[in-house]
Amino acid sequence: MKKNKKEAILNAAIKLFSAKGFKETHMSEISKMTGAAEGTIVYHFKNKENLFLTILTEFQENIVAEFARYNKEKKLKTGLAMVEDIISFYLQLANSMEDRFLLLHRHEAYVRAHASAAFRTHLEAIYTCFVDMFERAINLGKKDGSIGVVPARKTAIIIFGMVDAVLRFNTYGLYNAGTLFNELNLASRRILTAG
Repeated sequence: MKKNKKEAILNAAIKLFSAKGFKETHMSEISKMTGAAEGTIVYHFKNKENLFLTILTEFQENIVAEFARYNKEKKLKTGLAMVEDIISFYLQLANSMEDRFLLLHRHEAYVRAHASAAFRTHLEAIYTCFVDMFERAINLGKKDGSIGVVPARKTAIIIFGMVDAVLRFNTYGLYNAGTLFNELNLASRRILTAG
């Protein structure tokens, strides 16, 4: 099945933005990579910034859809088990969406977020999505007794930060995040059951 032009443009932009960065990627490169005229790209996305924002929006939508699908397949008994499963989900998702995570982990995205409220809003929405997953699991664990008395939101942010930091090592090829999976779960368990 042939991909439509808009999807091809998005995929090319993801590859170029993640490899070269937003600033160093030119519309002419996206055009050359896809065979779409620059006017076609502008027709669909208006400009390079809107193209980037569309990628971030679709990334967030994909995360929500993938988590719903993943979660539907699981029958977890405790909130603590759910936290550990979310860690696994996050690492698997990053592996399957490597270009998007590289794009997300580029310093340039955060520089743009300081200069543009739209970029900041989109980046925050992606990270909030992950923190919300952990917070729901922590609240469930507090109810079922598998998690101690911890502030759910702050603890969710700390655990997500820890997992994302390990993933960044993986993203930049410095360390394989999968080899730390058991240690991530153990560290999370200690944080969550200490309260």
